[in-house]
Amino acid sequence: MSPSELKTEILRLTREYSAAMHAANRPGDDPARASFVPGESLVPYAGRVFTPDEVEAAVSSTLDFWLTLGPEGEAFEKELAELLGVKYSLLVNSGSSANLVALSALTTHKLPAHKRIQPGDEVITVAAGFPTTVAPIIQQGAIPVFLDNDPATGNARLDQLEAVFAPGKTKAVMMAHTLGNPFDLGAVLAFCQKHDLWLIEDNCDALGCTYAMPVEQAKSLGLDHLFKIAEAGGHPFIRIEGGLLIAPTGTWGDLSTQSFYPPHHLTMGEGGAVSIIRRPPLKTYAESFRDWGRDCWCPSGKDNTCHKRFGWQLGELPQGYDHKYIYSHLGYNLKPLDPQAAIGRQQLKKLPAFIEARKQNWETLRRGLADLEDVFEFSLPTHATGWSADGGFTWDATGCRTDCSWFGLMLRVRPGAPFSHTDLGRHLDEKKSATACSSAAICLSNPSLCS
Repeated sequence: MSPSELKTEILRLTREYSAAMHAANRPGDDPARASFVPGESLVPYAGRVFTPDEVEAAVSSTLDFWLTLGPEGEAFEKELAELLGVKYSLLVNSGSSANLVALSALTTHKLPAHKRIQPGDEVITVAAGFPTTVAPIIQQGAIPVFLDNDPATGNARLDQLEAVFAPGKTKAVMMAHTLGNPFDLGAVLAFCQKHDLWLIEDNCDALGCTYAMPVEQAKSLGLDHLFKIAEAGGHPFIRIEGGLLIAPTGTWGDLSTQSFYPPHHLTMGEGGAVSIIRRPPLKTYAESFRDWGRDCWCPSGKDNTCHKRFGWQLGELPQGYDHKYIYSHLGYNLKPLDPQAAIGRQQLKKLPAFIEARKQNWETLRRGLADLEDVFEFSLPTHATGWSADGGFTWDATGCRTDCSWFGLMLRVRPGAPFSHTDLGRHLDEKKSATACSSAAICLSNPSLCS
């Protein structure tokens, strides 16, 4: 056999193997998925959902043996940026690294002093959330300033924003869209515009969520990048409809982050991304921190794309010093592998179905637990004031709306319930229903798409 014929046969056998071995990881509505046996089968709170497509893509990329980030990574970055409607997306090795790179990019000495986050400056965030939203703030020497959580949404209480603002010290807001529930972007964007602050959207839980804002309000906030895409038409998520500008979370601020860990909306195993929403220079800064802190922008494995590699004179370095080996930041090496990106490209194709399944799962669980409102308090989408059994919501007077690609169903055990959150967690564990729990809530995350 020729090498090409050998590869074709290997990939054929790969698909056959995957179909035989990974039936439990197929989507919930796939007839080839392994049967669910009540009381015996584990109901995972999270897990990988894939078909032979992803396994074949990973093996094919590995056979080509371009292991470091390369052609698959470049294609994934472009496809993700197009899907979100942002300028650029940069792949990294985790959502945690994405948050670190995004925050670090705003510490660069290349920004004006009044915009640069420096040691001792303050970044507003939320009190209860995943630690890697807060950790980069501390790691860069800044001070996290915490807002309380609204128990109905899991997001920050924005009525506290003005009280925590410190002129000359506050430089940014960095918060997550909790459990796939967008925070109040209208209020946060207005606050950031008023005080000239950066906004980093931690979108790791929320890929596929959309936020809708009255057109006049959106115009006042200078969201020209979204209007341009909406008015061109043809984008799957960004549009103007019913007097509202509708766009995905992760496209409204300055930078946003994604995680592709198995519980998330799509998976590369490990992996994440930083999206540069509308300001191209931020790509250069973020890329430098991701890639060892280097000043050169050549992709891995390529040299002299600027055609003046030996023609720069920077700082006190001699004229002609090799630009590929000039480092302008104290950076990291946070790139993923190209076979991971190959997996991610297949997952992107399935994302619309994943998003719809998450919405359906949330509604199924919510309706199924509706008769337990005496013992549970249930979460609501941001801007919603109530839920009805037909799947509809009532909304507040802001005119803003949220459409959630849920990461989980948050339950809060009422103080008067005959059991505690720990009792509930123990009971579900005994019944082979996995949970993510804390002292405040039981989260039933549902990306495994169980039918």
